[in-house]
Amino acid sequence: MTPPLLIRELDTLAEYQECCEIQEETWGRGFSERVPAAILRVGQKIGGVTAGAFAPNGRMLGFVFGLTGVRNGRLAHWSDMLAVREEARGQNIGEQLKHYQRERVLQLGIEVMFWTFDPLVARNAHLNINKLGAYVSEYVEDMYGSNTGSTLHGSIPTDRFVAAWELRQPFTPRRDADVPLGTDPAIPLLNPLDDHGLPVFRSSHASTVRVQVPLDAATLAAQGADHPLRWRLAVRQAVVPLLRDGYALTRVVRAHEGSLPYYVLSRTPDA
Repeated sequence: MTPPLLIRELDTLAEYQECCEIQEETWGRGFSERVPAAILRVGQKIGGVTAGAFAPNGRMLGFVFGLTGVRNGRLAHWSDMLAVREEARGQNIGEQLKHYQRERVLQLGIEVMFWTFDPLVARNAHLNINKLGAYVSEYVEDMYGSNTGSTLHGSIPTDRFVAAWELRQPFTPRRDADVPLGTDPAIPLLNPLDDHGLPVFRSSHASTVRVQVPLDAATLAAQGADHPLRWRLAVRQAVVPLLRDGYALTRVVRAHEGSLPYYVLSRTPDA
């Protein structure tokens, strides 16, 4: 059994500095968007959350950081960063940190939380949509620019989904949300692969569609220099018009029996 974690807000300068180290381990030493220790600390003074997940031996395995403000006239919390050390991934630590953050934010009277995630990273989408019950509120093109200095981002545009999590809305994770349904093959796929394994956009006016994403976005460049950008643009071309026309991202299906992960988007009744 995995030893229990201790999740709590950070307190000492050494802990804030450890958060900075985890950022660099995750996004690279040249990451320009790193949040410094001073901001991690000051954020807590104005309703922000900076919390760590600690192993029984005291080692920090991951952290979450967010700030509180006003969005569209409503008090809101923006979860800016969540990272888990490579040695501790696959243990649901990110999910536990998110739930801790939710409880802390609710205590402040805040009922909605926002954050961004990369549309090309299916594992993050699975956590956010299938397990937490957040929804995609918008698609932002090149949100952080294409020169963040991160080894993860590379040089392609940093397109992001904005996730919105209604914190008081009851949600029960669906056990089968990440596996294909028997009817899925009949749903139009908007970005099938060509003979070179690259996605090609095809439009459809169906009320429910699929958009696939790469198996592992972090290793796309190894498949060919143009692969990361082709995937970015194909998913952008498919998803942006759908969200504008009233479609909602309802399900994330992870890789299954040789197939790539994909999103299922459906037109909402009040579109």
